[in-house]
Amino acid sequence: MKIDEALQGVSRLAFDTTPIIYFVEANPAYDKLVSNIFNRVASGSLEGWTSVISLSEVLVQPIVSRRKQRPSAQEFQLPGDSNKYGGRGKRRAYPCGYGFRLPDAIQIAFALNVGCQAIVTNDESLRRITELSVLILDDLEL
Repeated sequence: MKIDEALQGVSRLAFDTTPIIYFVEANPAYDKLVSNIFNRVASGSLEGWTSVISLSEVLVQPIVSRRKQRPSAQEFQLPGDSNKYGGRGKRRAYPCGYGFRLPDAIQIAFALNVGCQAIVTNDESLRRITELSVLILDDLEL
């Protein structure tokens, strides 16, 4: 599916951790695609959202693998006080009903709480979500 078609009607896009890692590492298989998505966020044509789960995973992995370069916390902006979204409006804990691991359930609950219409990921298991459009990078093209 073309990225323009996949993002049709999406004004708020949640990012799972993998696309962020692909972007930071300039992964050759995904760099053009994720750069296109991040450029849309940078230009203001799309709001990009992620939870503290992504931030922690992106910052921890380089330390574990002992890479010299790693992104700083300032490179990833979380929206205001991310704790306030847990209790905003209806509490949306039902992603746990899908049988996801806790980090995935938190990512989905966060995306729903901040009003995202879609999430970009490369995790096939997230396809089970019906409340969001799940954009799998391997299914997308420019």
